[in-house]
Amino acid sequence: MLTSSRINAQLLVVVFAQFAGTSLWFAGNAILPELQHLLKTAGLTSWITSSVQIGFISGTLIYAVLAIPDRFRSTHVFLISVTLAAAVNLIWLVLPLKAETVLVSRFMTGFFLAGVYPVGMKIAADRFRPVLGRAMGFLVGALVLGTAFPHLIRGLGSSLPYRTLIVSVSLLAISGGVLLAVVVPAKSIQANGNFFRFQALLSLWKPSAFRPAMLGYFGHMWELYTLWAFLPTLIGYYRHQHPDAAITTSLWAFGAIAAGAAGCVGGGYFALRIGSARVAQCLLLTSGLCIALTPFLVAAPYYLFGLFLLVWGVAAAGDSPQFSTLVASHAAVDNRGSILTLVTCFGFLLTVISIQLMDWLVAYFGISGGLFYVLLPGPILGLWAMRQMASPDRL
Repeated sequence: MLTSSRINAQLLVVVFAQFAGTSLWFAGNAILPELQHLLKTAGLTSWITSSVQIGFISGTLIYAVLAIPDRFRSTHVFLISVTLAAAVNLIWLVLPLKAETVLVSRFMTGFFLAGVYPVGMKIAADRFRPVLGRAMGFLVGALVLGTAFPHLIRGLGSSLPYRTLIVSVSLLAISGGVLLAVVVPAKSIQANGNFFRFQALLSLWKPSAFRPAMLGYFGHMWELYTLWAFLPTLIGYYRHQHPDAAITTSLWAFGAIAAGAAGCVGGGYFALRIGSARVAQCLLLTSGLCIALTPFLVAAPYYLFGLFLLVWGVAAAGDSPQFSTLVASHAAVDNRGSILTLVTCFGFLLTVISIQLMDWLVAYFGISGGLFYVLLPGPILGLWAMRQMASPDRL
C-alpha cells in the first residue's frame, strides 16, 4: 500500500505533467500579435483558438471510439500524446509561414491533447479516489495555469522571439510527460481490453446521477474558453476606454486566467466539506453574476476592473474540477476513460460554437461589455441541471 507521502508525490507529478502539457493549448494566442503582423491579417483571434478546440474534439472522438484510454496504460498514452502534441506544435516553425500552416499545426496539437487532459483526469480518478475532489482541483488548476503560462512568458518578456516561446513550451510539455511516465507506475490493463460500447453513448442521456453532472459541465464549457479567448480583447477594450490606466494586456490576461487555479484548488478543499455539487453551484452562480455585471465594470476604475477579472477568473474555472469529479464518479467504471473522453469532446464542441458566435458578434457589432451576455446561457444551463443534485456529493 502506498504511503500518504508517496501518494502526494505522485499527485504532484501528475499535476506538473498536466500543467506542462496544457501549456501548449494557448501558445498560439500568446504570440497572436506577431502572427497577425507577419501574416498581415487581423482575423485569427477566433480561429487560433477554435482550431485547437476542433482538433481536440476530433482527437477525443478517435480516442474514445478506439477506447485508447482504457485499452492501454494511461501513463504511456499520456507520454506518447504529449510528445506528439509538442512535435506538431513546432511544425510550422520549419515550414513556410502561412495562416493555413499555423492553423493545421494548432489543429494537430489539439488532436493529440486528447491524450493529455482527459487521460490525466482518468489517472487521477484511478489513483486518488478517496480525495478525488481535491485531486481534481489540483489537476484542473494545473490545466488553468498551463493555459495562462504563455501569456505570462509574453508579458514578462515582450521582446522574446515567438520561436523561442513556442520551442520552450514544447520542451516543457515533453518534460512533464517523461516525468509522469518515470515516477507514476503504469496500472495494468485487463486482458480482454475495454473496447468502447456504443450503448454507453446512449446511456449518457438517460435519467441518472450522471446526466445532471454532464449537463452542468456543458454549461460551464459554454462560458469558459470563450472568456479565455476574448480576455485580451476585453482588456484591450478597457484600455481604449481608459487610456490613462497603466495596463499590460498579457499580464492582466495571465492574472485573470491563472486566478482560476486558485478557484480549482480552493474549491477542491471545500468539496471535501460540503460536496462537489454545492461548490459547482456556488461558482456557477458567481460567474453568471460576473457576466451580468461586465457592462458596468468596464466603466469602473482600473483597480475595480482588475479585481472583477480576478473574481470572474476564479469562478469561471473553479467549478471545472468539481464537474470532472462528478462526471468521473458517476461514469461506468469499465468505460470510464472513454466516457470521460467523450463527454470532454462534446463539451469542447460547445466551446467552438461559443467562440465563433462571439467572434461574429465582435466583427458585426464591435467589442463591448454587453456582448459577453452571450455567455450567460452557460451558467443558467449549469444551474438548471445541477438543481437535480441538491443533496451534497461527498466526493
